[in-house]
Amino acid sequence: MNSDINNWDPYSAPGGVLIYNAYIEKLYADNWTLNPSVFNYEINFRPAEYVSGNLAESWEFTDQQTYVVHLRHGIKWQDIAPMNGREFVASDVVFHYDRTFGLGEGYTKPPPLHATDPEALYLASVTADGDYTVVFKWKTANQEFILETIHAIGSGGDIEAPEAVKAWGDLNDWHHAIGTGPFILQDYVSGSSATLVKNPNYWAHDERYPQNQLPYVASVKFLIMPDNATALAAMRSGKIDILNSVPYASVQPMQKTNPEILVLTTPSPTTDTVVPRNDKAPFTDIKVREAMQLAINLPEIAQNIYGGVADPWPSSITSNYMTGWGFPYNEWPQDLKDQYAYNPTEAKALLTAAGFPNGFTTDIITDTADPPDLMLVVQSYFAAVNIKMEIRPMDTASFTSFARMGYHHDQMAYDKAGDPLGFTYEPIRQIQRFTTGKAGNYAMTADPTFDAFYTQAMAATTVDQVKQIIKDANEYAAEKHWVISLLQPPQYILCQPWLKGYSGQIIAPATSPVLFFFYGSRFWIDKN
Repeated sequence: MNSDINNWDPYSAPGGVLIYNAYIEKLYADNWTLNPSVFNYEINFRPAEYVSGNLAESWEFTDQQTYVVHLRHGIKWQDIAPMNGREFVASDVVFHYDRTFGLGEGYTKPPPLHATDPEALYLASVTADGDYTVVFKWKTANQEFILETIHAIGSGGDIEAPEAVKAWGDLNDWHHAIGTGPFILQDYVSGSSATLVKNPNYWAHDERYPQNQLPYVASVKFLIMPDNATALAAMRSGKIDILNSVPYASVQPMQKTNPEILVLTTPSPTTDTVVPRNDKAPFTDIKVREAMQLAINLPEIAQNIYGGVADPWPSSITSNYMTGWGFPYNEWPQDLKDQYAYNPTEAKALLTAAGFPNGFTTDIITDTADPPDLMLVVQSYFAAVNIKMEIRPMDTASFTSFARMGYHHDQMAYDKAGDPLGFTYEPIRQIQRFTTGKAGNYAMTADPTFDAFYTQAMAATTVDQVKQIIKDANEYAAEKHWVISLLQPPQYILCQPWLKGYSGQIIAPATSPVLFFFYGSRFWIDKN
């Protein structure tokens, strides 16, 4: 992990660097027996047909707004006080949703961390019907939205221990870690490591080999290494098994020195973008924004920055990797493709038409955690059409406060962790990113026509209707040029050859092991 852990409680702990998904489980997981050629789980979105049960055994809609979940029998909490190995039951699920979204148990509103989650806005109630059935009542009849929300791997579905919360008030102290999961948190050294050991009473078995109780490995250690060079050296010497979010520039040297190390390639979760403030001149003029797009040579970036492995085309809101959703580049009409093609002559003409025959001066804030190469290249492209861009790097904490939380940037931002194009998560949630006043709308757009797409999507009653609305929203956003699209390069994961069972599924970004309870318990070590 490249940052220290700062979140031990799914409820309200600050930030998002966590490991509780190794010992706290979700209702759902992936299908371990599914052929990867059908769906490989390498993007964040899990279509409903590829979601499998974890704590949940089965589920169904009993009417348009009632979703019923049936829990597995015999699941036990870890044998740690105050849970002491008791059975996991429906009231535990109810407590989690009441606490997280302010639905009961003394909780009247969600904490700031979850105040804008879809569940906080559209989940009416969660109740237990006996020990093994949970009934979810929703304020919407849009079943696609309900499934996207309840199945999302990044949603508020981490079921914490009720007695632990009642005993200690919260779970912000790592000593209070407890769950139903395959690993038990044994030790944590701030800024150094977190160590977990096998839960001897874990309930799950390997679906591929049902006679085998999980987990296979005796222990797991997360090493906290902010310095990329240190992490690469540890990988090279065999001291770590998996290294995530490896930059392309580091992959080739590793292949030369350690050809035995496996390089797994998956899509990045977003497209790199330059985000201007659309509410401030000169970016209020679409001609300026289109000129900035025309100034950038995307195929050249694909070749020179990413070694030819990145697809050389732009994105709209929904990633080109989201098969069956959005508005993929190969479906764009030619006149729209022309607006995204490298054409510095046309860029200068548009700037002149916008009243900037000699260009203009601007700035962009960046996170020092992101490699500077890309923005230096963008800076040179802009300079060629007389746009002088100053790069203002900020440390991650300052960047988060300045841009992500306060929107204090006066010109542009580059935020690799929060880019507003090329999303690979739940489709309906994607189109909120450019809605007026929405958290994360760094572009500060305010367009009633676009705002209406989300309203229409929520009113839809079929998946096909939702897909058409998402497509229309993508096309509209691409035409408006609210942000400047760069590319969606692959992200790289290095894996030692003795680690078996991992093929690049989205489970462990650099900051949080989203489904580690599921995949980590099914990995094994080939000791030979």
